[in-house]
Amino acid sequence: MTDDIRNLSKRNLNFLQTMKAVAWGFFGVRKNKGYNEDIAQLNPVHLIIAGVLAAILFVVVLVLAAKWLTASIV
Repeated sequence: MTDDIRNLSKRNLNFLQTMKAVAWGFFGVRKNKGYNEDIAQLNPVHLIIAGVLAAILFVVVLVLAAKWLTASIV
């Protein structure tokens, strides 16, 4: 099983391309052809890191927006 993970981690998409694929996933507007191409090329290690970073960024943006909105109301 570790050989499979090593082989998958040698895929050729770089981290920025992985972040782009994760962003498309967050918005949910990816075409099936593009999705299949990404799945065939994505590095799973990059995908996990990118997903965690995107989730953290999403939460931070929501918190900042909530603080800004509540401060502007008062």
